[in-house]
Amino acid sequence: MMNLSHWRLLAAVADLRNISRAAQQVGLSQSGASQAIAQIEASLGAPLFVRERREVLLTALGEQVLQHARGMLAELDAIRALGDAALGLHAGRIRLATFPSVLATVLPGLVSAFRRRHPGIDVVALEGSDEEVEAWLAEDTIELGVVLNPAPQRQAVIIGRDAWIALLPAQHPLGRRSSEQGVSWSDLADQPFVLATGGCNVHAHSLATQTGVTLNDIRVTVRDLASAAVLVREGLGVSVIPESALPSDQRGLRVMQLQPTTYREFGLVCSKAGRDSAAVQAFLREL
Repeated sequence: MMNLSHWRLLAAVADLRNISRAAQQVGLSQSGASQAIAQIEASLGAPLFVRERREVLLTALGEQVLQHARGMLAELDAIRALGDAALGLHAGRIRLATFPSVLATVLPGLVSAFRRRHPGIDVVALEGSDEEVEAWLAEDTIELGVVLNPAPQRQAVIIGRDAWIALLPAQHPLGRRSSEQGVSWSDLADQPFVLATGGCNVHAHSLATQTGVTLNDIRVTVRDLASAAVLVREGLGVSVIPESALPSDQRGLRVMQLQPTTYREFGLVCSKAGRDSAAVQAFLREL
């Protein structure tokens, strides 16, 4: 069954000529976007796109369907604008702070989808360490903050969960094991190590310490998770990063399950100002 998210995706693909970038814009995974397009085409009984080597183009039917879809979306936006005005949501600002890895991966799709539905509300994204985010929440400097592994009493809206994985150079001896067998913290303890913090206190060093293991040979520490993958590829050491931070190009890398499997969860927490903001509450409802 076709719904509004299908039509928003159709318009985004037509504009960007790329399914992956369109999926990110509307807050879908690439596989979810491909399935949605296949559903639309199956419902209509004809292709809407032609997949060229470097881009995705509309067919003649796709052009006609897009014209109607844009009109429908414009009418919906006009109706929502009336509702926003009645609720006091026709204008406003949300200051949302997060640590770097979430700012780069999870938030863009969520924020862009909200901005399309509520164009009068400006969402300002701020980057900081997890300690800075907590301080800004306490000081009411921001309305929303992304918190790692939030305690239940904080009533966070969970927006993501992923596993920590081990990243090795492609020819590393530990990489000869099966991915399912994985590697343990003890296996990594004496390896040359690239420590990536992601701007958070929860990272490979703290996780290893919790299991009673010390990383004995930390060669370099970086804030950016993507930088860790580059350094591992260059053979400077092994690393442990969140699965969502894996680079799309994994040439020269060996990705291994970390045993025991450990997850991180991140959610949006309101400051006092955020709890009193109609715009913030609308943002959280839509999530």
